[in-house]
Amino acid sequence: MTKLLLVGESWVSSASHFKGFDQFGSVTFHTGADRFVDGMGRAGIEVTYMKAHEAAEGFPYRQEDLDAYDVLMLSDIGANTLLLPPDVWLRGERVPNRLTMIEAWVKGGGGLIMIGGYMTFQGIDGRGRWHRTPVERALPVTCLPHDDRVEIPEGAVPEVVDARHPILAGVPSDWPYLLGVNELTPKAEDTDVVLRLPEAQGGLPLLVTGAHGEGRTLAWASDMSEHWLPKPFLDWPGYDALFGNMVKWAARSL
Repeated sequence: MTKLLLVGESWVSSASHFKGFDQFGSVTFHTGADRFVDGMGRAGIEVTYMKAHEAAEGFPYRQEDLDAYDVLMLSDIGANTLLLPPDVWLRGERVPNRLTMIEAWVKGGGGLIMIGGYMTFQGIDGRGRWHRTPVERALPVTCLPHDDRVEIPEGAVPEVVDARHPILAGVPSDWPYLLGVNELTPKAEDTDVVLRLPEAQGGLPLLVTGAHGEGRTLAWASDMSEHWLPKPFLDWPGYDALFGNMVKWAARSL
């Protein structure tokens, strides 16, 4: 069974409520990976889900610990979470650079997937901060140096560029619309643009595959859940096949 470490796709929201003279606050916790994790179970993929707030301390520091997985997926989590664990941020101590470790792990044969969102690639206001990092060196795309979001409120239906790519095996052709992407630049060598947006909406790459050393890498420029993937995409029969094939391809089991 293919083993996937999914990191990110969770957040905490703080709200202030005003009722006339009085006010109070509330905090809520959200996850954006429930649909994905459920689908991967049906696709025969074992998912270890490390939520964003757990990753600062819990993400591995050694390649040997990542070796327990076939594929690492980073989804909607910024580089700062891995660069600033409590030992660094609170105690001013030195620790191994986990971004450098990820690149070395991929180069040695690990699979890497980055899923789009407000905190991956460069993200909202450039806060994802993956540009010019060792992880970007491993990806098949280059991040923009600024806010890279492309919001598409009218919806955009993916267009197939490479119909023979294994990731599209068993995926229906009736693609649903999506509502946004991160703008990315495919690298010049050893990359394959599999899906893109329609030319009338910029023709931006949506799914790009590549290699880094012995490892396979993949960039999906949109989300895995709301809001960029609306309910018709989440309910689409091809969701499980598409994302399951991404993971299996990165693991060299497809």
